[in-house]
Amino acid sequence: MTLNRQIETPTLECDVAIVGGGIVGTTLASALKDSGLKITIIEAQPLEVAAARKQAYAFSILSSRIYQGIGVWDKIFPHVGKFNKIRLSDADFSEIVKFEKEDLETDYLGYVAQHNIVLTALQEHIAHCSNINWLCPGKVSSVIYEDNLATVTVEVAGQQQQIKAKLVIGADGAKSRIRSLANITTRGWKYWQSCVAFTIKHTAPQNDIAFERFWSTGPMGVLPLPGNRCQIVWTNPHPRAKTLKELDKAVFLQELQQYTGGLLGDLELVSDRVIFPVQLMQCDRYVKSRLALVGDAAHCCHPVGGQGLNLGIRDAATLAQLLIEAHNKGEDIGALPVLNRYESWRKQENLAILGFTDFLDRFFSNNWLPVVIVRRLGLWLMANVKPMKMFALKLMTGLKGKTPKIAAIR
Repeated sequence: MTLNRQIETPTLECDVAIVGGGIVGTTLASALKDSGLKITIIEAQPLEVAAARKQAYAFSILSSRIYQGIGVWDKIFPHVGKFNKIRLSDADFSEIVKFEKEDLETDYLGYVAQHNIVLTALQEHIAHCSNINWLCPGKVSSVIYEDNLATVTVEVAGQQQQIKAKLVIGADGAKSRIRSLANITTRGWKYWQSCVAFTIKHTAPQNDIAFERFWSTGPMGVLPLPGNRCQIVWTNPHPRAKTLKELDKAVFLQELQQYTGGLLGDLELVSDRVIFPVQLMQCDRYVKSRLALVGDAAHCCHPVGGQGLNLGIRDAATLAQLLIEAHNKGEDIGALPVLNRYESWRKQENLAILGFTDFLDRFFSNNWLPVVIVRRLGLWLMANVKPMKMFALKLMTGLKGKTPKIAAIR
């Protein structure tokens, strides 16, 4: 892929410097493509390396609409898994909560896409935009915030490059250097669990159902991918997760067969098993003068329900909308009154999802009898009381809360 011209001047001036060229940062740049703002994306890895990961994610209905509004969904859609149904169950409890696409009158209830498919499409979408430049690979060494601009110093090919921007965006993940340099504190905790993520191929006749199965050890998400494959994220206590990663492949598949209840037929492991610990984190502040944080740089949640990346995509769409509106009114896009609009919109909505995922994990990841009785009653109510069912479904699909304009249904 051919990128924009190389930056050769020692100092570059732009409106927005986005630190982090992953899915969330590149989504933000794509949403600002036609804004008239000059954008620089700083990514620590070569673009091909950044896009090479095979991890798959759930994409909500709202995320798909955001990408439709950006103009990139048509490139992504042919390569994604699509599910018409969602099934929630608690171990071997007979009551299963069944969500159908007819409940929302939509074509699908959600999608599953691999990292490389989405990020490559976004990279190509902005590759030839004259107002977007890349510094890649580039590592941020310092940021100086002043009243009217921020100066970002980046190491590129062994040399220092300075960027003067009206606004710096931290889209550089859970270990965000931008957040750290700005001394923004966080709250939260690490869970007692890790996730084992992998892809399987199966022989089930249907591949249009997303499963969330709760066990006392932790939830298991099963997400359909094209080619009768599924991405599975299996949560367990740390020692158990490590054991599962290291098990002989045949023994591992036997264990998996038990935990999926034979619903997927014969199973074949078609990827490595990747293990990662999980945490809940929320920044005390999403913004400071000349700075805004998006995605995992601002918040992290338990992967139950597949909400994490979708929150970041909503952050990007929301921030883009507010920056465009401020720019069109002649406002200073890096000033706190503008950035506070973003924080007030997104922080509370994100906190609600963080709390919801934390509640689900804690409520279902135990065998204490009173809790088991209450949660199974809750599942029965969700399955049989329509308002409860619809609330849960809209929350999962991103249709609760305020919708960014770019995702408006046309």
